[in-house]
Amino acid sequence: MTQKAIEFHNISKKFKHAQYYAVDKVNLSIEEGEFITILGSSGSGKTTLLKMVNKLYEPSQGSISLFGEDIANIDSIRLRRKIGYVIQQIGLFPHMTIAQNVATIPKLLQWNKKKINDRVAYLLNLVGLDANDFMNRYPSQLSGGQQQRIGLARALAVDPKIMLLDEPLGAVDAITRLSLQEELLRIHGGLNKTFLLVTHDINEAFKLGSRVVIMNSGKVSQFDTPRNIVANPADEFVYSLIESSRSQEQFWEGLR
Repeated sequence: MTQKAIEFHNISKKFKHAQYYAVDKVNLSIEEGEFITILGSSGSGKTTLLKMVNKLYEPSQGSISLFGEDIANIDSIRLRRKIGYVIQQIGLFPHMTIAQNVATIPKLLQWNKKKINDRVAYLLNLVGLDANDFMNRYPSQLSGGQQQRIGLARALAVDPKIMLLDEPLGAVDAITRLSLQEELLRIHGGLNKTFLLVTHDINEAFKLGSRVVIMNSGKVSQFDTPRNIVANPADEFVYSLIESSRSQEQFWEGLR
């Protein structure tokens, strides 16, 4: 039986000197094991919402619960070590080998050497990179897509129940992006983890998300399955997103 992994209770965020709320009275309930995508244009509040889950931003009002526990009562460092976090810029340490990069948090937690080595090898193979070939390389020796896979492996290192992914594929080329989307679906399908992924790409959001949060001006316009959103867009903004995607399809059809 699944349980609630993440719950947003009337959550709002207003930055200092800002005129408007970046996130405005959001209420969401996410089941354990779901792959949730958050879709919206720049300034819609999607990344702000994500960063409040691991307390990189503190809410102005409301609360967030992980597995029934209010994160306000959890030490920030302890919380972040229990949540995987992947960003577009990746942030690998250039002077460290791939194995050392992936092992960063396990070493801080003082895992023994064998446990760390076994975990690193497992994770590299999980993200589609041969451990024997990649362990001793450095980030500069990898392509952008390979570096992104290492970032994902590092985020999975301590087996977190929740993965936060902030436009993780935004900086890779279109072909690599499609490949990594398939990789994300495969990895999520084999793990009982809750994925929360931010994107501005409607095709990516609808391909990856079991349900999609569509945000506009800090508010949730719609939260539903891709099929239900397409069949019943909740407002003009959602309708315009769908129509923009359809117009792109028509463009490609016209080139055949």
